Amino acid sequence: MPLDALERDPWHFARPELAEAYLKAFDLKLSSARGLFARRRMGKTEFLRRDLLPAAVEHGYLVAYTNLWDDRSSPDAALVSALAEAIEPHGVGAVFARLRRPVKKLKASAKIPGAAEGSLEAELGSAPPDSALSLHEVLKQLDKQKKPLLLVIDEAQVLAHAAHSNFAHALRAALDIRKDRIKVIFAGSSETTLREMFARASEPFYNWAALEPFPLLGDEFVAFTVRLMNTMARNPLTLEQGKRAFDELHRTPEFFKRFVERYMLYQPQGAEAALAHTKASVFSDEHFLKQWNEMNPADQGILTLLARGEVDLHGVASLAKLSQILGKPATKNTTSHALRRLQADNVVTRLAVGDYRIEDEAFAEWVRRHTAPGH
Repeated sequence: MPLDALERDPWHFARPELAEAYLKAFDLKLSSARGLFARRRMGKTEFLRRDLLPAAVEHGYLVAYTNLWDDRSSPDAALVSALAEAIEPHGVGAVFARLRRPVKKLKASAKIPGAAEGSLEAELGSAPPDSALSLHEVLKQLDKQKKPLLLVIDEAQVLAHAAHSNFAHALRAALDIRKDRIKVIFAGSSETTLREMFARASEPFYNWAALEPFPLLGDEFVAFTVRLMNTMARNPLTLEQGKRAFDELHRTPEFFKRFVERYMLYQPQGAEAALAHTKASVFSDEHFLKQWNEMNPADQGILTLLARGEVDLHGVASLAKLSQILGKPATKNTTSHALRRLQADNVVTRLAVGDYRIEDEAFAEWVRRHTAPGH
């Protein structure tokens, strides 16, 4: 979606200093890419779209943004379309968006400024489009632009899937020779997969970007939101009440905004009632129960231990607890296989050797409640 299509959001907590810091790091020309990770619902995408990209435009960049979570089956088409829109939002971008449709023949030459007739023609009827060729063509047009480009790939871990390996290699090669003109932000919610993307020698983007945690929102965000809400509320909320709700909701900005909305609509019921309703809503059974029931019993056992704060999952004490949960002896192999499956499904992330965490804090809270004694 183009930047000018974003409506102004009065509840957005702007972080211009952070956006400037990322852009100034690129200005130093010491690196052309960086990787950012944060769990879902932590405000990462909102920052990228509402703070970083507008700041980049002011700095003289062309900008391209794509969220691959929306196009997990065809990240190549999504990324090429985003690059195309950076050139001409209503021209070539619309053409490349057609890559997702099973038309017989695609001719984009007439839509690409400066392209020769027939320079891009892909037979799509019986075979998939040549995404590497599409990428090559749109980057050739970007090469003719005077401005540098900032490319933001959100949920970039999708590129690590084996099915997209060929395109990922083509993308890496294309970006390698354009490091002076194209800067890239790889952002994602799966720390484990992103680390593998940049740290495993067999991966296309091996050693291509430094990976770091995205700075999370904290008390300043809470103070801003409470202050704004109190300009509209008949029953003001105290900053202490706001901070407590934020903590109770595991410092998750999206959940906190739901709490604020609930409080605004039902002010006479008070902050405690709004918080209780929000917790019951965001940590609800419906989705998580389905996810839980589809899991291997050993995977459920490992999640139970993680949710309860167990650290040494391969240790004697943890294996004894896992055996008790499963009703049969558990070994280190039981734990290893379960962790491997959970990481592959982006349910668990490895922070360090032997240190694991459930990716989605809402799911972690649900597991804690679901597996509590007497549940």
